[in-house]
Amino acid sequence: MPSSISLLLLTTAVSVVILLFSTVSSAAPVPNVHRPFKKIYAFGDSFTDTGNSRSGEGPAGFGHLSSPPYGMTYFGRPTNRYTDGRLAIDFVAQSMNLPFLPPYLGLRSTKGSNGTVRDTHGVNFAVSGATVIKHAFFVKNNLTLDMTPQSIETELGWFDKYLETLGTDQKVSLFKDSLFWIGEIGVNDYAYTLGSTVSSDTIRQLSISTFTRFLETLLNKGVKYMLVQGHPATGCLTLAMSLAAEDDRDSLGCVKSANNQSYIHNLALQSKLKQLRIKYPTATIVYADYWNAYRAVIQNPGKYGITEKFKACCGTGEPYNFQVFQTCGTAAATACKDPSQYINWDGVHLTEAMYKVMADMFLGGTFTRPRFSNLLIKKLNSL
Repeated sequence: MPSSISLLLLTTAVSVVILLFSTVSSAAPVPNVHRPFKKIYAFGDSFTDTGNSRSGEGPAGFGHLSSPPYGMTYFGRPTNRYTDGRLAIDFVAQSMNLPFLPPYLGLRSTKGSNGTVRDTHGVNFAVSGATVIKHAFFVKNNLTLDMTPQSIETELGWFDKYLETLGTDQKVSLFKDSLFWIGEIGVNDYAYTLGSTVSSDTIRQLSISTFTRFLETLLNKGVKYMLVQGHPATGCLTLAMSLAAEDDRDSLGCVKSANNQSYIHNLALQSKLKQLRIKYPTATIVYADYWNAYRAVIQNPGKYGITEKFKACCGTGEPYNFQVFQTCGTAAATACKDPSQYINWDGVHLTEAMYKVMADMFLGGTFTRPRFSNLLIKKLNSL
């Protein structure tokens, strides 16, 4: 490629990145401003779900999603997001100058008489409590903690049903102009087997193989631009801190066994992504390193305006303001005055402030491989 063209692409990509962060906190899309992607399609669990779940659904102990103080920071009311405001995917949409992604089940409930759903700037298929491994596996092993029948296969089925409502030209445009954001999923698979005879190795093997088939299905359909999040540092979550023995700690003060589990899982995932990049050379597959991004905040919280690393903002009890069956939204729980100073919102899920930090690290930081800017350059080069 001639150096002048390379320079032009790089300059354009830098301009797009500047656009991303000039609009990341805006309340609504800015008219007449270029959008690097016309649509975003999201998958995942409660870290990404923007409304496919309601109160009483999801894992045991977290059944008060539709109750205050959820949503208190940004929306001023519960929006069936497991946080006090926006999720990382909300910041991603805003950074692309797009509206918040509607939940698939909300779209389905408002479809027209001809059976089609309204055209949007994308759809969110993530659902709280979802697993990678099929629900039948947990039922077979009598793992009753799993209250969510949905899995990544369910979300893929929803996506297929959504595609059926689109015309041929719409489908072509969808795969050419859309970003596929594969949010964190699979942590629930490990959590639901806690205390059972099912080993972590079994879960990892089943989860990675199932998840790889899911990614390949999307790539075979024609997906060109994909970001895949790894597991966060689960040993730093309030739930893990409250349940693990005090001598099970790493150099950051987090639960060593849980963090090692997530680390090993992420290594296996990254190995599969390398293989997929070779098999699908025309697709751009970005890995988002949630594990190291989360740990970076734990290592230097003050850099991000955070003062509380482990306590939940919303909950009750000592020493972590968390009890499994008196979680956020119950009568006994209360919320902290300033969630932006906390990493953790309700014991498992993050605050809006932390989700924004994660989104910034993925979109403009050094915690993706390859860099997210490379994906933007590929997209610009295809125009």
